[in-house]
Amino acid sequence: MRILISLVLLLVCHTLHAQGTRDAFYSGPLFDAHLHYNDDAAAEYSLGRVAELFSKSGVKAILANSRPNDGTRLLFEKGRADTKVVPFIRVYRDRADYGTWFNNPDIHAMIVEEHKRGYYKGVGEFHVFGKDADTEVVKKIVNFAVEKNLVLLAHCDEQALELLFAHNPKARIIWAHTGFTTPLDQVEALLKKYPQMWGELSYRWDVGENGKLNGDWKALFARHPTRFVVGSDTWVTQRWQTYPDIVGYYRAWLGQLPKPVAERIAWKNGAGLFGLE
Repeated sequence: MRILISLVLLLVCHTLHAQGTRDAFYSGPLFDAHLHYNDDAAAEYSLGRVAELFSKSGVKAILANSRPNDGTRLLFEKGRADTKVVPFIRVYRDRADYGTWFNNPDIHAMIVEEHKRGYYKGVGEFHVFGKDADTEVVKKIVNFAVEKNLVLLAHCDEQALELLFAHNPKARIIWAHTGFTTPLDQVEALLKKYPQMWGELSYRWDVGENGKLNGDWKALFARHPTRFVVGSDTWVTQRWQTYPDIVGYYRAWLGQLPKPVAERIAWKNGAGLFGLE
């Protein structure tokens, strides 16, 4: 009898804990502000398969950029209407461009030509670090983005970020990964210095390690609720395989924020930036 009672109590506790965990999850729409549909992933994940992932994960919009741009065009032109696609022009035609794009005038020419399709909302993701951002090619791309009202998605360090804004203070930049490990006091200083910068939170595992929202991040979100977005960064196929887990990670710590703040970071900031609301 004692064993039976113990088992019943254990079951009740487990059920209550599971219910509490579900209640804590943010369950609203998500804007995935950093998604790649690269050539190697497209071979394994059909449009139908990725649409199913978005649907099951509650992802209502994506910022799509791919190597090459074929994947983004496919998502935008052929994807399901229930997931909005915000297409960005990637600076990489192939892997060889990764370490040379910022000095290659052909990349600027490619961006100008690709933009003629008429539906792109930004340029990136691009990787640039330190003084590599201080080139004529990068300056032309930043100025072109400002001229055409495009947002930049920059994977960069603090020095390169400052140089991008130095090229044109009117630039709008989503800072991929919010610097990965940039200390929060520096992140906040940059947010204050550059009002047209948003921090994208993929790979910032310190935000919600082990499912628990970090208190310092919570305070930062409270002070700057309009300045952050979330993203999956499906840069390799393995990230597509764990897509539900990535979204679940966000939903876990978003659920520990005040609802208005969680809604902004999960959906409204990205949706508002691109006119989806």
